Amino acid sequence: EVQLMESGGGLVQPGGSLRLSCVASGFPFSAAVMAWVRQAPGKGPEWISGISSGGRNTLYADSVKGRFTISRDNARNMLYLQMNSLRLEDTAVYYCARGQLPFITKAIPARDYWGQGTQVTVSS
Repeated sequence: EVQLMESGGGLVQPGGSLRLSCVASGFPFSAAVMAWVRQAPGKGPEWISGISSGGRNTLYADSVKGRFTISRDNARNMLYLQMNSLRLEDTAVYYCARGQLPFITKAIPARDYWGQGTQVTVSS
């Protein structure tokens, strides 16, 4: 059973930073492509970043490119998202997700492959 648990969300002012973490269990984490997905109030889910199993390759949505950095620690089964220069429109629930394909794709994984999410609120 895929288990993912996010942490690190909170309230931050525009221009601020947060680092999200996700601990994984129940599957071979080091062999899995991982991703971050977010869902803003009243909107559908948005894929924002993916990382290859070894961590060498990453991909970002245009909306976060240059501001967010995805990384992973396979020894600790951890996935991270460093978020800088946060904007009001970054307000959302952020989910880590296990990719369903052996390569990075901008497709949103099935909901069964997501964690429970962590709330990020950007507000002045």
